[in-house]
Amino acid sequence: SPWKPVRLLLSPPAFSTTCALCAKDRRLRQKRAISERQLTRYFVDQRKVRVVGGQGGDGGHSFHSEPRKVFGGPDGGNGGDGGHVIFKADQQMKSLSSVFRFYQGFHGERGGSKNCYGANGAHMYVKVPVGTLVKEDGEVVADLTQHGEEYIAAYGGAGGKGNRFFLSNENRAPKLFTPGEPGQERVLHLELKTTAHAGLVGFPNAGKSSLLRAISRAKPAVAAYPFTTLNPHVGIVHYQDYEQVAVADIPGLIKGAHQNRGLGMAFLKHIERCRFLLYVVDLSVPQPWIQLQDLKYELEAYEKGLSERPCVVIGNKVDLAQSRVNLPLLREQVAERVIALSALTGDNLEELLLHLRELYDTYVKTEQSRGQSPVKW
Repeated sequence: SPWKPVRLLLSPPAFSTTCALCAKDRRLRQKRAISERQLTRYFVDQRKVRVVGGQGGDGGHSFHSEPRKVFGGPDGGNGGDGGHVIFKADQQMKSLSSVFRFYQGFHGERGGSKNCYGANGAHMYVKVPVGTLVKEDGEVVADLTQHGEEYIAAYGGAGGKGNRFFLSNENRAPKLFTPGEPGQERVLHLELKTTAHAGLVGFPNAGKSSLLRAISRAKPAVAAYPFTTLNPHVGIVHYQDYEQVAVADIPGLIKGAHQNRGLGMAFLKHIERCRFLLYVVDLSVPQPWIQLQDLKYELEAYEKGLSERPCVVIGNKVDLAQSRVNLPLLREQVAERVIALSALTGDNLEELLLHLRELYDTYVKTEQSRGQSPVKW
């Protein structure tokens, strides 16, 4: 027979599904830690946005015509209104990085014959984080502090009138119709102020980022060398009764921050929305109570009464020998409650979490007594 059997050589599979040692690892890989330098690409707290409302549709121009009805009269309908551009606060949004620099509303449709009105343009909703300030020419025009709160950034133009609108006893066959009006055009500045329950306030290298990593799942960048956090980070502390307390790691302040030294104003604006403050001081430095005095001075110079909010003093790095010497001295110098802990080893974190819940419960009761709804995460 001229046909000869051919042996097919198949390559062995890349991995085995039966052998436990050779099986492919299908476990979910953990996300890589994002460095502070990379986080600057994702967290945006300021954005300049140009918004233009949708243009209204033109009015219709037509005359009714059908058999045995020669002079049917005008039947051009009005044009549809243009759509608005609306900013809507959404608690799922945490940054302005997803907000574009230009938004155009949808246009209205032209009016049709047989007195048909043109369809209105759909509204364009732009989701922004809760705690977004909307400014125009340096003045605050909107403050979106609640989930679902809306602000009309640009109104759509009104639709034009069809020739049916101009029908009168004096003019039985009007040919006049008006075009649609253009939408409102504005240039707005969006500014995000972190809306968190508690704010970690302290000088650079006091251990705020390490503390936030210890009490929540937030992963701000930390290292063995001195550097300061560039952007705020928000961590969520979960309790057994499903309550969640948001803690913000405010970038480290420096002396003269209220005079905009360094990035002072950019840092201090995030503290305004915090309901209570957690002052983090380094117990290993000489006279740590001086740090607390300088921090309160910077807050008070930026906004009067800011340093008088409910607070607690956290003495960090208690695992060091010099910190144990400075701890009793710090408690003698300050009137506030001092919680000594170590964010590195996790010593005494339970006391901080319990006191944090007490501050949160007090805040909730105060807001409810005023008839206001507290911020929930």
